[in-house]
Amino acid sequence: MEIFSIKNLSFSYPNEKEKAVNNVNLSIEQGDFLLLIGESGCGKTTLLKMLKPQLTPHGNISGEIFFNGNKNTIENENNPFEIGFIMQDIDSQIVTDKVYTELAFGLENMGLSSDEIRLKVSEFATYFGISDIFHKSTNELSGGQKQLLNLASVMVTNPKVLILDEPTSQLDPIATTEFIETLKRINEDFGTTIIIAEHNLQEVFRLANKVAVMENGSVTAVDAPNIIAKNVVGKKIAKAMPAPIRIFNELKGTGEIPLTVKDSRKFLIENYKFGNTKIHNENKSSNSTALSCKDLWFRYSKKSEDVLHNCSLTVNSGEIYGILGANGCGKSTLLKIISGQLKQYRGKINTFNNKLAYLPQNPKNLFVKDTVREDLILANNSYIELFEKFGLSALLNRHPYDLSGGELQKTAILKILLTNPNVLLLDEPTKGIDSFAREELGEFLSQIKNSGKTIVLVTHDVEFTAMYADRCGLLFDGMITTEAETKRFFTDNLFYTTSVAKISRGIVENVVTLEDIIKVCKEVKND
Repeated sequence: MEIFSIKNLSFSYPNEKEKAVNNVNLSIEQGDFLLLIGESGCGKTTLLKMLKPQLTPHGNISGEIFFNGNKNTIENENNPFEIGFIMQDIDSQIVTDKVYTELAFGLENMGLSSDEIRLKVSEFATYFGISDIFHKSTNELSGGQKQLLNLASVMVTNPKVLILDEPTSQLDPIATTEFIETLKRINEDFGTTIIIAEHNLQEVFRLANKVAVMENGSVTAVDAPNIIAKNVVGKKIAKAMPAPIRIFNELKGTGEIPLTVKDSRKFLIENYKFGNTKIHNENKSSNSTALSCKDLWFRYSKKSEDVLHNCSLTVNSGEIYGILGANGCGKSTLLKIISGQLKQYRGKINTFNNKLAYLPQNPKNLFVKDTVREDLILANNSYIELFEKFGLSALLNRHPYDLSGGELQKTAILKILLTNPNVLLLDEPTKGIDSFAREELGEFLSQIKNSGKTIVLVTHDVEFTAMYADRCGLLFDGMITTEAETKRFFTDNLFYTTSVAKISRGIVENVVTLEDIIKVCKEVKND
């Protein structure tokens, strides 16, 4: 049974000539798990918001959307809770200060009795495994717990459709896996239709039964994941595919395309004889130190627990150092302490007279003017030369908020570079940007590093870190518990590691990136 029917749908924002959604025709069946993919700015978020009448943006609309056979408008809507929506910004959807009141909020708005609310809240708290945080304040929760609470708070109202816009962009790798698996369980247990837009396809691609590809506002393809995976060869979207698909396609594999780590391992074992092949580590560490932290202790209040304790860190000059760890483990706190925004109550930081510059998680906070140029004049008049050097001059006359995620990150980094720092401290610079923008940002950071700068990177993005960091450290239990050269770091880890490392473990040593495995396979094949 068709639950959504989208016919000739187009939309443009006020005063914009280009259409954000362009003549979209799409049929979504009840019980589908539909994955929507495409570059940032291709129209995914706009399309998803148009499926829930209360969120439809202001602008020029043509075409029609039907939900359960009826025209999908607020006027025709019988039950606003039939379509649940979870946004990218985790905190924006939480409206109360306690977990249990957040779970009950939607039910109270539905007019249910106290007994009915208690029954449903207890049932869903148990189902989602959040009974242990039931009485906690929402501001105490980690990012993963908050997003799980958002999901439970929507599902407790029993929607027919659950729409999610980049729900894992702020989650660590383990929380991401758990969240996506929970979505699949909801789809199977309740028959809830799932419609999800994601940039991180490593976990979700294999679980969808349909994948829709968007380009320039249009849906250009809709099919089963294995069909889409084969048909992306030679197209730009191919770079966004999960590692098993990219390995198979780049090696021109034949037969059934692998969608999982297990099937990708089988493909490599059956087609390549690796023997004792391994990639050697290249340690390019500098002899000089750019930054060191010794035995840092920090808590947010006298009565709270320590966020950091005995935390030590040494960053070498001219390297990119990646700090990884779970949501809420203290990564951003450590960066703010190093930058001087917070003060430890014990321990020492030595910057060796290096000048530091800090980029927050939300780079929009750095901009206050109507154009990039006006903002940069406030910082330093040498901005033109810097933007020309990195090929970004075309962005100077645009409003900062009109830039894509990747453009905004690069512009913000250039702004802090105008202060002529020796060390850049970047907090989650890949958050919310697609695989294409991540690659551009990585090359951009490599250029900056090669110009003599040192970069400290706090991130959940293991794939990005594996590609561009020189060394990595894992923050756990308030301290850096392990650190190593990047290849060894990800080779030694079982969970905090890349998809390629999981695929190649026990088959070929020291392989953590797509480039590594493709290179080794081609060498083995040639031999």
